[in-house]
Amino acid sequence: MKIAIIGAGNMGLSFSKSFLKYELIQPENLHLITRNQSKISKISEAFPKSRISVFEELNELEADLIIIAVKPQDFNKVAENIHFKLKENQMVLSIMAGIKIGKIQTMLNHPLIVRAMPNSPTLLGMGITGYTAAEGISFSQLMNIERLLNSTGRSVYLENEDLLDGVTALSGSGPAYFYYIVDAMIKAGTEMGIDENLSKLFVKQTMLGAYHLINNSEKNLEELIKDVASKGGTTEAALKTFEDSNLKEIIQKGILSAEKRAKELNG
Repeated sequence: MKIAIIGAGNMGLSFSKSFLKYELIQPENLHLITRNQSKISKISEAFPKSRISVFEELNELEADLIIIAVKPQDFNKVAENIHFKLKENQMVLSIMAGIKIGKIQTMLNHPLIVRAMPNSPTLLGMGITGYTAAEGISFSQLMNIERLLNSTGRSVYLENEDLLDGVTALSGSGPAYFYYIVDAMIKAGTEMGIDENLSKLFVKQTMLGAYHLINNSEKNLEELIKDVASKGGTTEAALKTFEDSNLKEIIQKGILSAEKRAKELNG
């Protein structure tokens, strides 16, 4: 299999590393395309056996699968500058937030589009990706795509494309929400006089432990909260402040704002 990736940024390169790590593709069959000439030498160092090109040089793409990994805001410009027709059997996998399959089909004048929404933990092979596909894509073609996506973590097929904007808001943007909360907790630690590095250690290990308890406990989240929050205790005092400030509603509202923005990106 030959793969070309248009947009050799963080996500495009993390996908490339996963494909090579699990030997799903030979390095010689990987073609990385960047719009930034100055990045070529750095990308070449990381992928010495692969082909690296600048977008403007493209006059055709010898690939079974073309992955579009540019920012959604840049897609129109990229599509307008593809001056060659895609071959009938070439598959296109988009990992752009918000841009719908119909728009990609129209802009590229090509029917075989799979749309996916990964998140940043794919960098460690611990991501989760929601994906959906245009009509006319066979089960075996879809399984090939899923095999590639699973090299970056886990993947979930969604029949309803509209749900991908929710996936974008929930898991695509999700890591940033956790970083935000972790940052607030670390800052609270330093405000109480705990050394910053020590505060980071306490918060990160607490988050890791809480994750494993969620994953391994038969209790639901409400029960897990009750286990920590004894009546009249310290946890209850914190949770009451969160409730009084409508923190849960604020977080939900923020996630819904992310979904609204994803829908707007289709323009």
